[in-house]
Amino acid sequence: MNLAVRDIRHSLGRFVLTTIGVGMLLMVVLGMGGIYRGLVDDALVVTRGVGADIWVVQRDTRGPFAEVSRLPRSVVDRVTAVPGVRDAREFVFHTIQRERGGRPLRMGVLGLGWPTDKGEGLPLIAGRPLAQNHFEMIADESLGLALGERLQLGKDTYTVVGLTRWLVSSGGDGIACFTSRDAQAIQFDEPGESVRLERQARRGRARGIDFGRTQPSVLERASGLSGRIAALPGPAVSAVIARLAPGADAGEVQGIMDGWGDVTTYTADQQEELLLKGSVDRARRQILLFRVLLTIISAVIMALIIYTLTLDKLHPIALLKLIGAPNHTIVGLILQQSLIMGGLAFAVGYVIGLELFPRFPRRVLVTNDDLLRVAGIVLVISVFASLLGIWKAMRVAPNEAIG
Repeated sequence: MNLAVRDIRHSLGRFVLTTIGVGMLLMVVLGMGGIYRGLVDDALVVTRGVGADIWVVQRDTRGPFAEVSRLPRSVVDRVTAVPGVRDAREFVFHTIQRERGGRPLRMGVLGLGWPTDKGEGLPLIAGRPLAQNHFEMIADESLGLALGERLQLGKDTYTVVGLTRWLVSSGGDGIACFTSRDAQAIQFDEPGESVRLERQARRGRARGIDFGRTQPSVLERASGLSGRIAALPGPAVSAVIARLAPGADAGEVQGIMDGWGDVTTYTADQQEELLLKGSVDRARRQILLFRVLLTIISAVIMALIIYTLTLDKLHPIALLKLIGAPNHTIVGLILQQSLIMGGLAFAVGYVIGLELFPRFPRRVLVTNDDLLRVAGIVLVISVFASLLGIWKAMRVAPNEAIG
């Protein structure tokens, strides 16, 4: 019979409890890696989902995901007219928080460039894309909204016509998709009293100038709807996204747009890099640091456990030496025990993780590469953890068996 297996059976209870403990620790290591990867994937899901080749943002800003960016809607027409651009559409994105059923409902609001973008490229799991310009929305399932449910946002009521999965913002909030007009209506919604006071303020400013005093109709126009005053711009968009025609040179297209004095352009890769180095950079580095620390702690704990198990076997090891057992037999005993513990602990951590990770509030994205990487780390840890026990076993003298 294998000596390592025989020794494990001799102290089975302690070995099982120790393996479960190490497995829980490895589950946390695996989970931290999944959280790290999920954080990165969640941060990029919007930028990759819209399919933009070039992002056009406000001059000297880093885009809508890093800071506030405001552009007039007319920029869409200017971008469309650039040679090499296949199509362009406005991009609106902001975050809101409302009350629903006595609980806070926080969501990212994504404006789709209707009618070019109706949401066909979204990861729909139920329902359909947007079919009309107003009063419909596509919500992520993490928001807890049901298909067909009606939700009041601002002064309008929207119907959920589609559900997505894993469509979240970099902060982990579920995203709801509207047409860009509806998204702006939600973003710039004001109470009636605020609108009344603003109109009165405009009327007062118009009355204070000579033109307003000599033209009474100007006062009536100033106190009316903002949309009827030509001098007032419409709601601004967060960015304009452009798709290039086949064969178009992105550098040439950017060069034309960068000559404009009011915008800055980024390629899709540049926008992703700005996002990862901006709002999610600290969280990514902190999670990575915790993962490294947990891996080191796992190695130390396994080394101490194997060392303790070796101390309990000093007399049998000395007896083996006394009867002429070669050193590689003793080394194999300790190394095999360490590898068995590491393999079983990895299996325990993986099985527990399968049950717990889907219940986490943030997505835990564990890929096959991550599993192989952690398995390799466990193998290395198991080998190095056995070295301390092997060193102690090699120092045992045969005569200690009869001492």
